[in-house]
Amino acid sequence: MEIKLGKKIRDLRKERNISQEVLAEALGISFQAVSKWENESAMPDVTLIPAIASYFGVSTDELFDYNIMESEKKVMEIVDEAAKCRDEYHEKAENIIRAGLKQFPGNGILLNNLLYTMRSPERSEEVITVCKALIENYEGFAVDEEIRCDALRILAETYAEMGQKKAAEECLNKLPEIYFTKLGKAAELLDGEKSLNAAESQLWLSSSETLEMLKIISRFWREKGDMVKAQRYKRIAEGIVEVFKKEEQDFYENTYYENMRKTVENI
Repeated sequence: MEIKLGKKIRDLRKERNISQEVLAEALGISFQAVSKWENESAMPDVTLIPAIASYFGVSTDELFDYNIMESEKKVMEIVDEAAKCRDEYHEKAENIIRAGLKQFPGNGILLNNLLYTMRSPERSEEVITVCKALIENYEGFAVDEEIRCDALRILAETYAEMGQKKAAEECLNKLPEIYFTKLGKAAELLDGEKSLNAAESQLWLSSSETLEMLKIISRFWREKGDMVKAQRYKRIAEGIVEVFKKEEQDFYENTYYENMRKTVENI
């Protein structure tokens, strides 16, 4: 995103028939500084931005010619483009996201999606750096709580993969424990296709999570040497997959079933 702040200041100043000297005096700076802004040879100090916006009676967004809705739309288009190739072509997806970050520096959504292209052991330190930046920048801002929580989750997973279990636990302790999901509530409270779509999505998430928990429990008992209990939980997992295969084959055949089957194979 190219910022033309100097041009915007000049346009606002001329619209109001204000000289550089008058603007400079109001802001407590030299008129040479204003001249440099308008010539694009320098940028105002960040601490002056609110004062400049207030002086002209505009928002800081307007000062930067920043259309929030349009920018969000462009960001989501970048995310969608990267998502299409992320599973097979991580490097291509990463390049798409990084190109987007040149347009929208520091954008939390793009940084969050960048993490999904960097999930390899040799890049753990990079992942940690991005996660910490997201957590520190967004902590306390409810509007971006989803990004903060996802960054904490990925950070915990990365520490665990590195064998740093204590650091992973500290991250997990910062995550809120929620006993319901947005999708689940949407399925319960909405009607028609909105309810159906939410229910189908939640069904996949819940079944996948159930299989993961069965895998973990089975692994625990196997490590303890109790193969009876280990096999019991594996059979439960196999039974769940078989039910889906038999009863919902059309729906799961090409999307969810294959992932569910692979999970059971790893138990």
